[in-house]
Amino acid sequence: MSFHELDQLRLPSRNVRVDTLVRLRWLSIIGQTLAVLIVQFGLEFDLPLWGCLSVIALAAWLNIALHLHFRQAQRLEPVRAAWLLAFDIGELALLIFLTGGLENPFSFFLLAPVLISATVLPPRITVALGLFAVCATTSLALYHYPLPWLAEDAPYLPAAYIMGIWLSTVLAIFFIGIYAWQIAEESRQLVNALAATELALAREQSISQLDGLAAAAAHALGTPLSTISVIARELERMIPPDSPHADDVRLLREQAQRCRDILAKLNELSSEGEPFDRVPIATLLEEVAAPHRDFGITLEVMAIDGAQPEVSRNPAILYGLGNLVENAVDFATARVEVKVDWSEDDVIVTISDDGPGFAPEVISRIGEPYVRSRRRRRRYASDETGLGLGFFIAKTLLERSGATLQFMNRQLPWRGAVVNVRWPRAAIEQPPRASDLEKDTITS
Repeated sequence: MSFHELDQLRLPSRNVRVDTLVRLRWLSIIGQTLAVLIVQFGLEFDLPLWGCLSVIALAAWLNIALHLHFRQAQRLEPVRAAWLLAFDIGELALLIFLTGGLENPFSFFLLAPVLISATVLPPRITVALGLFAVCATTSLALYHYPLPWLAEDAPYLPAAYIMGIWLSTVLAIFFIGIYAWQIAEESRQLVNALAATELALAREQSISQLDGLAAAAAHALGTPLSTISVIARELERMIPPDSPHADDVRLLREQAQRCRDILAKLNELSSEGEPFDRVPIATLLEEVAAPHRDFGITLEVMAIDGAQPEVSRNPAILYGLGNLVENAVDFATARVEVKVDWSEDDVIVTISDDGPGFAPEVISRIGEPYVRSRRRRRRYASDETGLGLGFFIAKTLLERSGATLQFMNRQLPWRGAVVNVRWPRAAIEQPPRASDLEKDTITS
């Protein structure tokens, strides 16, 4: 899965379970009913009781209809869910209209449907519901039944106070809605990005396991092919050269030998230690760089002189470095350099290009899921807006292997992006295999 493929990923549509909305509405119905009954009979305030109970009964009827019409595990499309939340706003606004308007201390419950929408529905729907809630709040500030109270102690709330309640409710709708949406969106992005990471890693591991399967197939088929080859040679010696079957037997022997040669090559793919075999670090980088050559960009792998650390062909490292190299090639003007350096403690891979570099406003957030840095790095107009999953997955996989990553731009007068990947040598260097140690012992 390449950077381009990852950037084409989109969040799935946000659907809401019917059971979730039904349960929340039943909770609201119970609370509203208790509040009305306590105010009417407990506090002995005069309410339009039957009007209030009729509005509550309407919400209960809707819940029963939803229960009968939909399976409880069924998910509603965002538009349908929005209509149900809009009903909740209207039902609550009508109930508050009958019980004092914004003078009613329960009027802040108009925030609830907007908050639910902000956490589960797309932003455009949340904005629409927020505007509907604001319209309902404005109407309640101007038109409503009197606040239920004892006639001799009825409070007087000045217009300025009602205006303050209206303003605070409107600001709360937008502020809490935006805050809830931001928190939920970050959570969704992280979950989707981690899922994409696991998918990419599973894909790379599945590919690497083919080496082992090939070796198993070669081992299992080796014996019957050897038997076929032996019998074919015996038949070829027994049949006279002028026999009409001579060519068929010779062809049979040649094809059996060809199958043995193919299986021998497959067997070489998974010798001891594969698929995580030891290779010098420069060889590993050449393997990473090979698919990204021949695109009109000079891609050079450089290593310092000396005995190179031998590292494992870990799919996480191959995939992570491959994505970083691919990104550098995508944005380079003419040249990409992949340099490896090491010391007794660390192994450092530096990937640099001569492109436009990272945008200053996103460089501190590169590696987070869904940072839209691809479009900002491009120097030409584009309608594509990458989600940043490629960098996130590469960073996650490399950090799992023990690496730390640093993103920066080259110092002026040079241009381009630089990515430093640093491993503790003990984390990346593969220890010698037992067979190698035995060979060294025998040699000595």
